Amino acid sequence: MANPKGFLTTTERELPARRPVSVRLMDWKEVYEPGDPAQLRRQAGRCMDCGVPFCHEGCPLGNLIPEWNDLMYRGEGRDAIERLHATNNFPEFTGRLCPAPCESSCVLGINQPAVTIKQVEVSIIDQAYANGWVQPHPPGRLTGKTVAVVGSGPAGLAAAQQLTRAGHTVAVFERDDRIGGLLRYGIPDFKMEKRHLEARLQQMIAEGTRFRAGVNIGVDITWDELRTRYDAVVIATGAMVPRDLPIPGRDLLGVHFAMEYLVQANRVGAGDHVDNQITAEGKHVVVLGGGDTGADCIGTAHRQQAASVTNLAIGRQPSIGRPEHQPWPMDPTVFEVQSAHEEGGMRQYLASTVEFLANDAGELRAIRVAETEYLDGRRVPKTGTESEIPADLVLLALGFTGPEQQDLAPQLEVPFDVRGNLERDGAYQTSHSGVFVAGDAGRGQSLIVWAIAEGRAAAAAVDRYLEGETQLPSPVKPTDRGFTI
Repeated sequence: MANPKGFLTTTERELPARRPVSVRLMDWKEVYEPGDPAQLRRQAGRCMDCGVPFCHEGCPLGNLIPEWNDLMYRGEGRDAIERLHATNNFPEFTGRLCPAPCESSCVLGINQPAVTIKQVEVSIIDQAYANGWVQPHPPGRLTGKTVAVVGSGPAGLAAAQQLTRAGHTVAVFERDDRIGGLLRYGIPDFKMEKRHLEARLQQMIAEGTRFRAGVNIGVDITWDELRTRYDAVVIATGAMVPRDLPIPGRDLLGVHFAMEYLVQANRVGAGDHVDNQITAEGKHVVVLGGGDTGADCIGTAHRQQAASVTNLAIGRQPSIGRPEHQPWPMDPTVFEVQSAHEEGGMRQYLASTVEFLANDAGELRAIRVAETEYLDGRRVPKTGTESEIPADLVLLALGFTGPEQQDLAPQLEVPFDVRGNLERDGAYQTSHSGVFVAGDAGRGQSLIVWAIAEGRAAAAAVDRYLEGETQLPSPVKPTDRGFTI
């Protein structure tokens, strides 16, 4: 146990300070100041090393949280990263981007603020990189088997690294010009600077993983050709079909999907030139959707010097504390103030968008919204409550409906379930022998930690398919959904 009295002597939850808003809006760097080692040690010491560590179950990866909390408290960072890497390929990603369901299930959180698990995690990996402890782990032998991984997001990268280390020859195909999927082009630098992704890719290249960027499977290479060339295929293409809002005025210039906007901003941040870039500079921006993608749009719009930013959500504002219907150890839906929300703008709940309005020149000038009311379980605009909000740019951050099907469905002829996701069995395999699905493509839109967990589990299933047995860990099943009551 890290500190037998730590949870009694340190009752406050401490996190590193965020850089002042006026400073961080002038660049795209991550928002947090460097952490204080003494503060980190205090927070790691609050972990109670519970007899039944519910944080293990709250984390889809099954991270050995009490163990590396103890090691960080004792100053044994090298051992801590070994325990962290035992269950998580990419703690530098999850430590920055995961909403930390482990903290919601922390036993200390029953009557005190939970242990700052996520901050301890990211500190372990950052310290490891700073000290040169993250080294390649090439396989001791090669099996002679080949695997194609389609998609280079967190699920695809996790599957690829596990299979490479098992001795298979792995090629990762990505249709974009750079490797990383949403880690590359969907996540703004102020949440995760791309140097973290680049460092991990260099490790994977040194281990033997091969990357093929700019190759669109289904177009440049057919799915049948891919199956012929490789002994197994892992589909990790994500759930990239955005949810639309088919209301009057949807086709007006100035109404865009959030990911169109974020991808262009990330490309410009990487030094690319984007013709006719969608930018918020000098515009009244309205972001529809109250999730993480919406917050990313808000932070990006502020850095592009928008005239105003308004965030609308159709539902009720979540409660400040844990709601009664989501008791511990469930991951509750609570009101969040992310770094982007601190930076300005207005948030409005119970707002139903009913129409996009044009000016005389046919350009977007405003949106018409109404108060949301609940009728028979449905959320509908309340008659007589309409008002207008000025808008030059509207960003739809309403989630995603599933994986793209236009090339996959006709060529591979794999079935999709009622939710639009690729069907798979309990071993992540589709109806085609040797074709597996990992991450959001089979699960639907979810968390980065689930994507990595599924990538690891799918890798174990592929290894077993190729070799008849496997020593790779399989942290989750395709049917797992976390805590249920």
